[in-house]
Amino acid sequence: MLLNVFKSLMRFVIASIAGLFLLSSYAIAQVEVNSADQTALESVRGLGPSKAKAILEERKKNGPFKDANDLHTRVKGIGEKTVERMMQNGLTINNKASTSAETKADRAVKERAVKESSTKSKEKEKPAAEKAAKQSRRTKEEKKTP
Repeated sequence: MLLNVFKSLMRFVIASIAGLFLLSSYAIAQVEVNSADQTALESVRGLGPSKAKAILEERKKNGPFKDANDLHTRVKGIGEKTVERMMQNGLTINNKASTSAETKADRAVKERAVKESSTKSKEKEKPAAEKAAKQSRRTKEEKKTP
């Protein structure tokens, strides 16, 4: 009986170690856009052979990429969102994994949210103010008529 418990415990431990090993190999490898070859670029999820080739040709023609904005403006067919997504999947530019485009997008979203909230609050305040004005007129009219 004790031997059976020990065997099942060992199977569980071995299965757990094997699972951790498999998951650790799934980690995203960082690929530097300015030094990577065709195969390394293609290993980034969302970057196929044609875009990898376009990146290599542009890099060879005009030198290394400075940042995410430089990458998406110089390589036709790669937009800001695509660069952000590729950087989330392991692409780096000058050993930076975050994008300047990402921070610009974050700022734009926050500014939009602030504008919308202030507009909504003004719209909410307006009917309340109008309602208060109507009530005050009614009370004035009621006071005038006995």
